[in-house]
Amino acid sequence: MAKRRPSPGLAPLELEIMKILWREPASVHDVQRQLTRTLAYTTVQTVLNILVRKGRATRTLKSRARAYEYRPRVNRAQVAAQVIGDLIDRLFAGSTENFVLSLVETRRLTPALLKRLQRRIDKEKEGS
Repeated sequence: MAKRRPSPGLAPLELEIMKILWREPASVHDVQRQLTRTLAYTTVQTVLNILVRKGRATRTLKSRARAYEYRPRVNRAQVAAQVIGDLIDRLFAGSTENFVLSLVETRRLTPALLKRLQRRIDKEKEGS
C-alpha cells in the first residue's frame, strides 16, 4: 500500500487558530478567548502544539507570565499556495488550466472579476 503524504492544508480548527495568530502573537488563553466556539484550555493547547510540530507555528516561553506565546511560522499566502497546489494536483491532475476553467464554468469568476484578472495579466506582461 502506498504511503499517504500528509495534506498541506489545515484542519478547520487549526485554520481558525492560525487566523488568530496571523493577527497577533498569542498565548493559549488569548487564543481560547478569541475562538468563535467554546473549547477547553487543554484542547486549544493541544492544537497549538500540533501546529508547532507541523512547523506552522513557533512558541517562546514568556518568563514573566510563565506561559508560551505562539506566533505563525507561515503566512496566509504560503498556506493558500500549498492548499491550492495540492487541490490542483489531486483534483485536476496538476493542470492549472483545468482548475481555472473550472472556476469559469462554475461561475466563480464573474465577468467583472475576469476583467480585473485580465488587467492584472496585462500588467504582468508589461513588467516582463
